[in-house]
Amino acid sequence: MTSIAARAKEWSQKINWLVERVCVALLVVLVLDVWLGVLVRYVIPLPLTFTEELARYLMIWMALLAVSSGIAHREHIGVEFIFGRLPAPVRRWLAVAFDVIAFAFFLALLIYGIGFAAKGFSRLTMIYAIPKGYPFMGVPLAAGMACLQLALIGIHDFFAERAPEATGATLAMPGGE
Repeated sequence: MTSIAARAKEWSQKINWLVERVCVALLVVLVLDVWLGVLVRYVIPLPLTFTEELARYLMIWMALLAVSSGIAHREHIGVEFIFGRLPAPVRRWLAVAFDVIAFAFFLALLIYGIGFAAKGFSRLTMIYAIPKGYPFMGVPLAAGMACLQLALIGIHDFFAERAPEATGATLAMPGGE
């Protein structure tokens, strides 16, 4: 059973590795875009109007994708004061219950986010004149990634040899099985 937990944790970390790199790439493009926006507004008077809109969409995508990274590192909301004082079997079931509740939330967000993005394809962005569905796809994509990470972390919590000691980052440390 611990091999199932280890495999789930391994897959979670691999997926998170990719998501973190995508978030860093989005952050780099965001910073460059904001610098360009400041430069063309105050230093070099060029008629570049796309920087604000691009910054908005990059920030939204980055923040939404970072949610799955927070889940992989167990940095989402948890009540440590109470959780750490409970007996091991209760902690295990409580951790799995947290994962199931969060999974249900993100699954609903995924389902409604798909409809939200689909409706966005009938409207155009102000500057780029591209369908808003493309920027809106960040919502169902991030919710899907969060569901995947929650499923993997939930499998880890259920099958791990030891019950989780905490709901936070201590679970993400190497050897935290």
